[in-house]
Amino acid sequence: MTVDNLINWFPFGAEWPVITFVTAVLICAIPVFLFIAVYALVAIYGELKISSFMQDKVGPMGQGVGLHAGKWGLLQPVADALKLILKEDIIPESADKKLFILAPFVVFVGAFITFAALPFSQEIIVADMNIGVFYILAVSSLGVIGIILAGWSSNNKWSLYGAMRSAAQIISYEIPAGLSIIPIVMLTGTLSMQGIIVSQQGIIWGFLPNWIIFNNPFTFIAFFIFFISGVAECNRTPFDIPEAESELVAGAFTEYSGMRYAFFFLSEYANMFVVSGVAVAAFLGGWNSPIPGFMDSPSWGLFWFIGKSMSLIFLMIWFRWTFPRLRVDQLMSVCWKVLLPISFVNIFGVGIWNLLVG
Repeated sequence: MTVDNLINWFPFGAEWPVITFVTAVLICAIPVFLFIAVYALVAIYGELKISSFMQDKVGPMGQGVGLHAGKWGLLQPVADALKLILKEDIIPESADKKLFILAPFVVFVGAFITFAALPFSQEIIVADMNIGVFYILAVSSLGVIGIILAGWSSNNKWSLYGAMRSAAQIISYEIPAGLSIIPIVMLTGTLSMQGIIVSQQGIIWGFLPNWIIFNNPFTFIAFFIFFISGVAECNRTPFDIPEAESELVAGAFTEYSGMRYAFFFLSEYANMFVVSGVAVAAFLGGWNSPIPGFMDSPSWGLFWFIGKSMSLIFLMIWFRWTFPRLRVDQLMSVCWKVLLPISFVNIFGVGIWNLLVG
């Protein structure tokens, strides 16, 4: 289902094009928002359980009589969400109130509209754009504006420091992330997300699925660079310098509470899925089955896409409880002195490999 399909389905589309377009976008936006909300609850529960297991703890559990988190603690994310929604919304007296209110929605919109170009299956995509890769790289930068607004409008030095760190980090790591996508465009000859996935059908090297990550050694390096850069853009450990609790309390979000803080929280998990979804579509075959020709219907395609994306999200959670936080200077050095040069060399490597081997 796409916006174009809905526009063609409406009988009055030619007479009221603007109304038709807005209606089609709203119809597509509602299930996307519901998906993000449900996914966030599942991801939060998974993070609680995985982190507890890695720390040799039980984690959320429902035991005894009275109010508790339900069987196996399944209701813990719901309880956390309700707590944030019902908490008092406090706006600091010295804050720039208009920008303070606007900031969390700008951050969330930046993550939300990125889902428009994610191909969940052969048939499920909001907008099948021929510049899907360029669109995702462009609109994902919108969140930086919201973070800067949040830090500056709070009139709090910790918030401003966190926002400045976050902006520098996200803008820096977008460069190697974008450069690591260039080999994919070189090999597939298209910027369409669906086109990239379609080009990964079949078998390569006689027994492997024709995923781009298996195409040559340089594409595996490109996947590694993109995923590490994506983790940094999501401000996840070990790249969570902007929210370093021991230094900046909660970074740009220090003064936020209630529903506004929940939007920042939701945006982080939405960005994690976007990074994982783009990595899956570009390198891991997207909605294609790991066994070519087997279980490759549209419904199975949805299963494979979400399953692969959740596997990468598990890796992000695993990173959090495995690697120590980097210092600010180490964070920027990894980007500019390691990932960026390797990304440039990698582009030439893919080109030479494609020229010699094909």
